Amino acid sequence: MRTAALVAAGSLLLTTPAPASPSTSASEARGTAVAAARAASEGIDFGPCTEEQELPPTVECGTLSVPLDYARPDGKRIRLTVSRSRATGKDPATGRAVPRQGSLVNNPGGPGVSGMYFPMLGVVPGWKRLAAAYDLVGYAPRGVGRSAPLSCTDPATFHQGPAPAPTHPTAAVKRERAARAAAYARGCAERAGDALQHYTSPNNARDLDVLRAALGETRLTFLGSSYGTYVGALYATLFPSHVRRMVFDSAVNPAPERIWYRNGLARSAAFEDRWADFRAWAARHHAVYGLGDTARKVGDSYDVVRERLAREPAGGKVGPAQLHASMLKAAYYDDHWPQRAHALSAYLKGDPAPLVEQAEEQPETAAEAENTRAVYLAVQCNDAPWPTDFAVWDRDNTRLARRAPFGTWDTVWTNLPCASWPAPRQRPLDVRAGAGELPPTLILAAERDAATPYDGALELHRRLAGAALVTERDAGSHGLAGGANACVNAHLTAYLLEGRVPGRRASCAPHPAPAPRA
Repeated sequence: MRTAALVAAGSLLLTTPAPASPSTSASEARGTAVAAARAASEGIDFGPCTEEQELPPTVECGTLSVPLDYARPDGKRIRLTVSRSRATGKDPATGRAVPRQGSLVNNPGGPGVSGMYFPMLGVVPGWKRLAAAYDLVGYAPRGVGRSAPLSCTDPATFHQGPAPAPTHPTAAVKRERAARAAAYARGCAERAGDALQHYTSPNNARDLDVLRAALGETRLTFLGSSYGTYVGALYATLFPSHVRRMVFDSAVNPAPERIWYRNGLARSAAFEDRWADFRAWAARHHAVYGLGDTARKVGDSYDVVRERLAREPAGGKVGPAQLHASMLKAAYYDDHWPQRAHALSAYLKGDPAPLVEQAEEQPETAAEAENTRAVYLAVQCNDAPWPTDFAVWDRDNTRLARRAPFGTWDTVWTNLPCASWPAPRQRPLDVRAGAGELPPTLILAAERDAATPYDGALELHRRLAGAALVTERDAGSHGLAGGANACVNAHLTAYLLEGRVPGRRASCAPHPAPAPRA
């Protein structure tokens, strides 16, 4: 299985309508400058976080006002929630005073994910040196959480209990899922109205510049992970003179023609490779889990679990769809592998409890999950053209699923509302920076990352002059900053604390594979 070959095969089949509008304009640039000047004057009134935000006393919270539409900066405004932990000012090893270097702002990805918890990392040993020099700042992007929250359906109906997840869906299943996707898209339009069109990646980048100004920073120090790297890349293109230091952790491919449909094809291909990695690991530990002593046999065991769940959901709550959603997380993070392997093993031995615990949909999380999905779709559907004819999706993904069945149709069902999206589509910005336009930036990437395949890091590296690329070889966990690889973390710390980058390219040996647990 070669990811690049699969993507090339799928990309030949893509047809999309012409974009309805450009992603940025002179009026929006002026509007951003107006909003940033206003934010610099007003600042952010930080204080204790509310009980509902579930943050410790070391973290303080505030709100930031930004225009809904940057072309009309004096029109309707929305408020984004912001969190901060102050720089400690002391080296954690020596206790000596450390000069403050300003704010380190984080976007953890998504779209649709909140960064409000980022300041809590300041107490984690691997982050203490950074927390000594920087205020750690998180925020909930527009639409997320309490930041002008977006919703497309009643959250009470979002989790629908045990559900099938056919690897090769029938025509009837495809018709039903297409109808469900269209209904969800209509719900987004009905609930959000005209505001829906303003949930975009360029607006997320503009919000970031207003946040920079409100924090009193003349230049931004930023750590973006996953989708957050695309927000950072747009920021670097729109506001290059405002960049101080910028880390792109697990980079999205920013090429305009890849936003977002073709990136979805690439993910599906890469998930197949990562699923193979999990199966090979479980086979090496057959003595512990009993799932099979080859990757093929582990896959057979997984298929047995799927078939049994289709006949009788575990605990009445976990069907094939819930199982598959749980296993997709193992494709993101290999530290999930022991838990997932144990759950499959226990289920086959007659104990469904671990599987139910890991895969059950929790009613209390339905509102947050629906909000995440609504923002994810609003941003990605608005950002770029998508195929409007289901026949294109069907043709591309039927071909891809023959060689990459693990994640292909799950990706289709997630993104399919974009086929009938009611808001205008934008033309993706051409991300790039020439020599001398940006200070040195840092890209972190794992070679076998499935969520943001490695070719995205290579593409971003080509587009940003002066960027340094640090590669974790033969590894695939998604999100490297502060993770298990000491070599990667050393490059991250040297860059953020001293501005040092390791030339144009550097590599790190893979972090150790997770140990099996009985």
